[in-house]
Amino acid sequence: MQAAVITFPGSNCDRDAAVVLEAVTGRAPAMIWHRDTDLPKLDLVVVPGGFTYGDYLRCGAMAAHSPIMREVVALAKKGVAVLGICNGFQILAETGLLPGTLMRNADRNFVCKDVHLRVESSDSIFTRKYDSGFVARIPVAHGEGNYYADQQTLDRLEGEGQVAFRYVDTYGAQTKGANPNGSQRNIAGIFDQSRRILGMMPHPERLSDEKLGGTDGRALFESLLEALS
Repeated sequence: MQAAVITFPGSNCDRDAAVVLEAVTGRAPAMIWHRDTDLPKLDLVVVPGGFTYGDYLRCGAMAAHSPIMREVVALAKKGVAVLGICNGFQILAETGLLPGTLMRNADRNFVCKDVHLRVESSDSIFTRKYDSGFVARIPVAHGEGNYYADQQTLDRLEGEGQVAFRYVDTYGAQTKGANPNGSQRNIAGIFDQSRRILGMMPHPERLSDEKLGGTDGRALFESLLEALS
């Protein structure tokens, strides 16, 4: 599996993503600068977390118009898998590859802690190594992770199985207290209609090694390796 990780001014999780990709696949991903205009032959593009362009305007708004994202969008439309994590999710929403938007957290505070996610479906290239309903402990670190879409879009996401992860308590229950940012319907991550694009606010790369305190995020990358190799 050949992967690439995009780096923007302000990215701070690009190395984290690269480390886990190499650990899982045995192959270092290509590191692509935001001003590049060409991508090699790829199976996966990772748009990592961080604070691209200082989060001016809206989070991800400037990065969405960078030269490399035009290529990422083109590849995504051809079926290449794309994973957007945290700021990467915001960028994918800004490009229109994923519906909805990410707004300021409901309490207006930056949140940085471990949360629990319920895997809503194992029927995707990103989640096939999880059991549906599995509750994973994954870190979040964001100020604008409050997922918003109109009710028609939310109903469509639910009806077509495009909700990938949901914030839950340790027992898997969807509660207001388990929601760290006010995201509608406790949504933590969504697929596009093809289920080959995933955007998620939590950071699976930050909990993919026992040395980091847990491995609940590793199965996402192992799923991609199995599906794309």
